[in-house]
Amino acid sequence: MREYLIVLCVAAIVTFLTTPAVRWVSVRLGALTEVRDRDVHTIPIPRMGGVGVLIGMGAAVAVASKLPGLQGTFQNTSEMLAVLVAGTMICALGVLDDRYDLDPLTKLVGQIACAGILVLMGVQLAFIYLPGTTLGTVSLDPNTSFLLTTVITVATVNAMNFIDGLDGLLSGVAIITALAFFAYSYSLARQGYGDVFSSPSLMTVAIAGACLGFLPHNFNPARIFLGDSGSMLIGLVLAAAAVSTTSRVDAQSFSGLSTAVPLFMPLLLPVAILAIPIIDMVLAVVRRARKGVNPFSTPDKMHLHHRLLEIGHTQRRAVIILYIWTALVAFVGVGMSIIGNPAIVFSIAAGIAVLAVALMFTPRIRRRIDGGAPHIVRREDA
Repeated sequence: MREYLIVLCVAAIVTFLTTPAVRWVSVRLGALTEVRDRDVHTIPIPRMGGVGVLIGMGAAVAVASKLPGLQGTFQNTSEMLAVLVAGTMICALGVLDDRYDLDPLTKLVGQIACAGILVLMGVQLAFIYLPGTTLGTVSLDPNTSFLLTTVITVATVNAMNFIDGLDGLLSGVAIITALAFFAYSYSLARQGYGDVFSSPSLMTVAIAGACLGFLPHNFNPARIFLGDSGSMLIGLVLAAAAVSTTSRVDAQSFSGLSTAVPLFMPLLLPVAILAIPIIDMVLAVVRRARKGVNPFSTPDKMHLHHRLLEIGHTQRRAVIILYIWTALVAFVGVGMSIIGNPAIVFSIAAGIAVLAVALMFTPRIRRRIDGGAPHIVRREDA
């Protein structure tokens, strides 16, 4: 655990120190987020923050390669190299989009290409475990593995991109989801399924640390945005961690369905951890498709975070509420896999959920008590 803490701190410190320079370059290049009807910021904001996150993550991985325990993650597999190469490529694609606003088709093709590089360099699903069926563990042929892994990666990349709408929202969600992945992969290794020094654990702790270092620059009022360079990088790393975790579990080491949770949890966990951005993305696609418009090229102001602002929350409160919901969903999945007692996990989750719901609707309750007076957002909270 000590080596992972070192990696986390290095990623956070390097990202924190390099982000101001990235912001300066972003301003010089004209990579700014202009003010649109759907946006909540009132002045143009630099948006190449993903470059700072990539630098911090790269520095942390470089330090990890010199640590005694984590050295093995580079000697036994090419997964970390694959993540760095594909991550650099997708960050570069994001930089181009941050500067030149690429059309949706070009960006999608680029995402598929980066995901393909990730798979070709060694990050891919080898099998799928289907609990409760006669099929059991299904080995995937190379073509199916390539296709499924690419789809998972591209879907995760776009899910993270969809949620990037408020200051600090995606940065915080990324920290929570990455730490949830780390907790799961690390606990799985402690239970005897693999080595505690593994690629998935290193990926997630490095991206969590980088986002932690970026968050002070990104929290409301933000001085720089992650941009597509950051959101797509985060999505790719989290997808790679999920796939890598799955490939490390030996199906023969489990005797039955009751003990096989680690086999299918890696497939369920990404859905649980990314539930908030995935729900937001699906709702946006359905909403736009019903209007007969392109779901990926017609932004609107109906995302979950926009709805919280309409209720009467400030940006900071809306972001914190989404943090709570993300942590709740993510760590319920992790708790199920680690504790193994659904009653305990769901009891704690239910209590937190009640508090989260109460917090969400506090502005409406306050307005009713005040006789329907409109909520006034103070300038410093806007």
